[in-house]
Amino acid sequence: MKTDLASEFVDNPAAQQAAALIRACVHCGFCTATCPTYQLLGDERDSPRGRIYLIQQMLEGQPVTRTTQQHLDRCLTCRSCESTCPSGVQYSHLLDIGRELVEQRVPRPLPERYRRAVLNQLLPRRGLFAAALLLGRKFKPFLPPSLQRSIPDAAPLKSFAGAAHSRKLLLLDGCVQPALAPDINVAARKLFAAVGIEALALPAAGCCGAVSHHLHYQQDGRAQMRHLIDACWPQIEAGIEAIVMTASGCGSSLKDYGFLLRDDSAYAARARRFAALVRDPLEVLEPHAALLREQLRPSAAGKLVFQSPCSLQHGQKLSGRVEALLSALGLELAPVADGHMCCGSAGTYSMLQPELAVRLKADKLAKLGAGKPTLILSANIGCICHLQVDSPVPVRHWLAFVADQIPD
Repeated sequence: MKTDLASEFVDNPAAQQAAALIRACVHCGFCTATCPTYQLLGDERDSPRGRIYLIQQMLEGQPVTRTTQQHLDRCLTCRSCESTCPSGVQYSHLLDIGRELVEQRVPRPLPERYRRAVLNQLLPRRGLFAAALLLGRKFKPFLPPSLQRSIPDAAPLKSFAGAAHSRKLLLLDGCVQPALAPDINVAARKLFAAVGIEALALPAAGCCGAVSHHLHYQQDGRAQMRHLIDACWPQIEAGIEAIVMTASGCGSSLKDYGFLLRDDSAYAARARRFAALVRDPLEVLEPHAALLREQLRPSAAGKLVFQSPCSLQHGQKLSGRVEALLSALGLELAPVADGHMCCGSAGTYSMLQPELAVRLKADKLAKLGAGKPTLILSANIGCICHLQVDSPVPVRHWLAFVADQIPD
């Protein structure tokens, strides 16, 4: 698709980048078959191809309206279309640019601005979010039922004091996960230690910037990215083996730093070096499956099923590999129909587009529950919390489950 940039965009680097990304699209429409919002709504403008047209029309000088903004907002950025696209269109990058340009041209209604501003201030700040969650748990009986269900109970506190190892990696905490599920990173440390790797903590690292970026506070998001790179840089210079994030959504963002900071002359090279070191915990543990299996005691968990987050399979391109590792560890997983489809969590999407998110969640839980599992495993804190609200069975991070199978 060739884009003739309007005069206002001719000297705009972001618009030029978008036009270059659009050029790869050949109108084939394969993306519509795997797009969750198109499957739900049946509107071409709520498909990747339709949204690409909307962005192209803006770049060519056609009016940008509130309707344009709403169709772009409805995208989950699940990136399922990227896994389907035969032309390799980098749709998520294009959408990020398109949303940012639309945001500059279309003012949002006050309630939307307020909601997004609150989320942008609350979620990336670990201490503030933890305090809000603590208050929510304390006053849970007095809250509306829908809000009560969305506040998870406090998980039992666990700890792990592993020995020092010559192999070392950085294990990032993230922003909301330490308050919602602190056992996940404890489990990761235990599993890494079991294969001879020491996981170093970096409490000052902070948020990866994904939340602010996707809420269209791009400047805040990029500032958080730069802060995280600075916090990790001494360990990077010292030769750390990898940078690991146990939330696959954050991991997908971290691996994209090279693109997200491409125009930052002070950080572009650092961002590429940082991103090259980022690993999902799966990638660290995969080569040691046999060693891990030797240490596992027989599981009495019953039937298991794995919900593969979009950020893992479409963002990080690790589709099927957690399932393969769990099978190599001797665990039996029930198959999941349409496993490529999104559960509706998608970062803040479930809070900003609740009606669509609830429909996607219901469909996902029906598919996950078809085999009557006693436990659902996942790899992303957002998906876990989103599904657990209405799941008839517990939903846990796969790392926490596997770590529990290794005797203390």
